[in-house]
Amino acid sequence: MRRAPGLSVRLKLTLSYAGFLVLAGALLLTVVWAYLLRYVPRKAVYVDSGFFPGREDLVEAFVPKAAWALVAVLLFGLAAGWVLAGRMLAPLARIAEATRKAASGSLSHRIDLPGRRDEFRELADGFDAMLTQIEAHDAEQRRFAANASHELRTPLAVTQILLDVARRDPERDSGELIERLRVINDRAIELTEALLMLSRADNRSFATEHIDLSLLAEEATETLLPLAEERGVSVSTAAEAAGTIGSRALLLQLTTNLVHNAIVHNLPAHGHVRVTTATARTTVALTVENTGTQLSPALVATLTEPFQRGTGRIRDDHVGVGLGLAIAKSITRAHDGTLTLAPLPAGGLRVSVHLPATTPPA
Repeated sequence: MRRAPGLSVRLKLTLSYAGFLVLAGALLLTVVWAYLLRYVPRKAVYVDSGFFPGREDLVEAFVPKAAWALVAVLLFGLAAGWVLAGRMLAPLARIAEATRKAASGSLSHRIDLPGRRDEFRELADGFDAMLTQIEAHDAEQRRFAANASHELRTPLAVTQILLDVARRDPERDSGELIERLRVINDRAIELTEALLMLSRADNRSFATEHIDLSLLAEEATETLLPLAEERGVSVSTAAEAAGTIGSRALLLQLTTNLVHNAIVHNLPAHGHVRVTTATARTTVALTVENTGTQLSPALVATLTEPFQRGTGRIRDDHVGVGLGLAIAKSITRAHDGTLTLAPLPAGGLRVSVHLPATTPPA
């Protein structure tokens, strides 16, 4: 926004300090003068013991001296106010400089304002915390865009190769080509829908209602039961009523992603998945545990990053595009909850989601 030039804050403070000082001095002189005049006669008095001046004599002698005193006070107020305002606004200048650097794209700069806590220090600390979050979010978005571009480029490149092969060999059976193109297209659609789901969760663009996580857990496990039977994985639920507020579609997607992830990554085969819901005083919890190979804490810490997959996991038609846990984390964060992952000592993974609890409507 283009603004007309105006006085600086330092000059305004200086004029305010000087004006207040002059006004206080003038009021003080006025009070003293009014108090003295009560005991002074209007005209001079001549007596045998001497000369006693009247009010006119005092005005003639006092007013010029008072005016020069106020001028001196004004000059002192301007000089002292300029120095004092500069010292007080020095932190603001550092904050403004950091703001300009951040606007130019330098997110690594920090104010690091020293001194005890006051309004300027709180503003600087809040600005530093904001820059830290923006820098982390920017790095995450860049990494996500790079990974998404790579993931989307792969099916398009494979499709191009298959079409080039078909064009060079018109006599080749088109049935196999069509089937492979269908699989690749399904994978690209799945990835696109996952990216849209992730964006929707991050933007919190959804309506809320009362949700019982236990019903969502039962629905998700029932939906994925054929997949579990196909892979030889048993699924058990211990669903205690757990009420919260949120989007039913997103929370169902969250639960489905966690159960699906636990089933398809349950290696070796013939493992077990356990889904539980519970209620504490202020939170509700959804926990999904699965058996499997032992995972290191370092690997587990990266599994919620987009397009991250654990080592040794087989890529097949059910594994997905590497966004399941990332979407679960975004949905949890959008509902003001927390998602934690922990490797199990005997192998496998425990995923816990904690959301704010609420009582069901009457």
